[in-house]
Amino acid sequence: MATTIIILWEGLMPLSTLLFAPQYVNAGTKPLGYPDYFAYTLIICKVLGVLAISYPKAPAKLKEWAYAGLAFNLIFAFISHSYVDKNIGFMLMPIVVLGILAVSYIYNNKIRSKSL
Repeated sequence: MATTIIILWEGLMPLSTLLFAPQYVNAGTKPLGYPDYFAYTLIICKVLGVLAISYPKAPAKLKEWAYAGLAFNLIFAFISHSYVDKNIGFMLMPIVVLGILAVSYIYNNKIRSKSL
């Protein structure tokens, strides 16, 4: 369940924004002072990360890097919001998603160790 939430939140939502509402691609990064190209880079990295963690036959090392990249993204989102807009809702959301990502990571490792 946790991995499904991550796939939807970190992969499907950004990709659908890019494809169906491109005017909102930088809605989250622009107010934080990031350049427009940064939003596109984040979307590409998020989608690739989600593909890596959701593909069952992906190498373990690739999954580790994908989880790490998604975790760094969420940590830096928290830091950016805490320094720039100080909106508690915007600050808490990445922490909540990071918690869900941690659950996904823990259970992914348990499933992987059982199958070995």
